[in-house]
Amino acid sequence: MIKPGEIAVVGAAESTKIGAVPELSQIGLHADAALNAMADAGLKPTDIDGLACVGPMMPQQVAHYLGVTPKWVDGTGVGGCSFMLHVRHAAAAIHAGYCTTVLITHGESGKSRVGATPRPPEPESLAGQFEMPYGPFGPPTLFPIPVLRFMKTYGVTDEDLATVAVVQREWAGKNPRAMYGDPITVADVLNSRMIAYPMRILECCLVTDGGGALILTSADRAKDFPQKPVYILGTGESVESTMVSQMEDFTSSRAFRVAGPTAMQAAGVSHADVDHLMVYDAFAHLPLYGLEDLGFVGRGEAAAFIREGNTRPGGKLPLNTNGGGLSYTHTGMYGMFALQESVRQMRGTAPAQVEGAEIGVCHGVGGMFSASGTVVFGNRRP
Repeated sequence: MIKPGEIAVVGAAESTKIGAVPELSQIGLHADAALNAMADAGLKPTDIDGLACVGPMMPQQVAHYLGVTPKWVDGTGVGGCSFMLHVRHAAAAIHAGYCTTVLITHGESGKSRVGATPRPPEPESLAGQFEMPYGPFGPPTLFPIPVLRFMKTYGVTDEDLATVAVVQREWAGKNPRAMYGDPITVADVLNSRMIAYPMRILECCLVTDGGGALILTSADRAKDFPQKPVYILGTGESVESTMVSQMEDFTSSRAFRVAGPTAMQAAGVSHADVDHLMVYDAFAHLPLYGLEDLGFVGRGEAAAFIREGNTRPGGKLPLNTNGGGLSYTHTGMYGMFALQESVRQMRGTAPAQVEGAEIGVCHGVGGMFSASGTVVFGNRRP
């Protein structure tokens, strides 16, 4: 078993630009972020012996492009939370002695589509056979299916859902790199363009370009690097059905309920210990599910918890402090950017720094609730 704090993040950086980056292809965004992370850690490509990334860029493409010769590779792809799983797998690989220094990269030209691989419908897939023929296609039309049940079951209103976007914009206003930082109101959200009920455009993720990279090594080596180490205290992962219609429970994600508690139990931390929380927010409902499925609030209590100001600046549980996928950036697979903000908060270098933050939880989703990964970070080795 990996002990809490045995593995550390010693390098972390995003691409030089995020938002609209038409001058870089997807592999260029991978490389830009990777080189920035290596500079952050004081390393060069020949120092890296482990590599993880998610398609459409395969590890062999990224390794060749960067001049890395890995002893261990991971191309796990389960959607936007793949990077949380990469962190978990990399920690295990370092613990097992398969490699010493792992680079995890991401690059996606979600907005400009430079070098991006088209994503055609897959009629032979389960969703292609049993969901797409009935009309829904893609997150804006698939997510509302469980969300409407969640709202009906717990009495969550359109105003409650809009409040999630409003609060995250407050955090984005403190982040100079956020794509949108101007304040918005509940009325602004409710009056914005309807996409697929109940989701308005301001409750849907951004579409941007960008990249990010992390470098992991053993905590025993971490003192030799220029940046303050951020320790991995615990990790978790799980999957459910790729079809929304086959979720075990529309009001809860089974993958969330496995990945989150697994990570927190491994870390040996309680909810009261957590100073900072990132919940992948491709759409405004996801923080509600995350708060409840990870056990930070009871069933049906998340909307009121956010409405009462607990997650906003100055609240008792700062949530999505970079502005999230709703206001900061969202390339298509957002998990890397949630991890980057968790690392910044633990280093004490975030634009909207949470004073005294020592333990952070970073929780991700893949697909339409089909996968999940969770990482618990700490700024001190236990």
